[in-house]
Amino acid sequence: MSHVRNLEILNRRRIIYRRGPISDKPTKTFDWGNYYEDGTHQCYELFRSKAKITTYKSLKWHMLVLWHLNPGLDQDQFESIVTYIAKKTNGFVTFEIPDQLLKTIIYEVSMCDLEKPPKNKLRKIIFNEFTGLTTEEKLKIVGQIVGRSKKIHEDDIYQCMLDMHDLGNKITISGLAKLLDCSARTIHRNMSNELKKEKELLNREL
Repeated sequence: MSHVRNLEILNRRRIIYRRGPISDKPTKTFDWGNYYEDGTHQCYELFRSKAKITTYKSLKWHMLVLWHLNPGLDQDQFESIVTYIAKKTNGFVTFEIPDQLLKTIIYEVSMCDLEKPPKNKLRKIIFNEFTGLTTEEKLKIVGQIVGRSKKIHEDDIYQCMLDMHDLGNKITISGLAKLLDCSARTIHRNMSNELKKEKELLNREL
């Protein structure tokens, strides 16, 4: 049984889970958002796509981002938020997590340096939150801009994968190649093992 993600508690407690680039400046600004030719690692957008957290590694990364974006949280508040996210019925994760293991992960994360930004995917296109654009329209923009640049990166592929997933479409190599206006070989060449696993996990969720 799939549970709907419930963001109400995070919003009520004013937890920051999305933040745009701070010092990186966009190459071009549009009505719908910004384009960074060289990409930016400074954009954190948790829970924006419908994709859920499917691995412990992904859960830990989400926890690191929340810890980094909310320096005002004390240990108890952080633990309370993470425990809420880690409960399967709240719609954030796809698996059950033993209490002791969760406590261990929370402790490891809380020992990390708050000032150090968690490792993040490179993003070239960042859409404004309320653009009014459909997922299809966003995919078209990504395909046009990234396809025009003639350089396809892993992060462009990942963005398209999430958008295809949100549309309820199965992610295929040929589908990604069509969207990014490149060959299937180019997609294969730029897909890491991690991205291939993510593709399988997202398709399994459909």
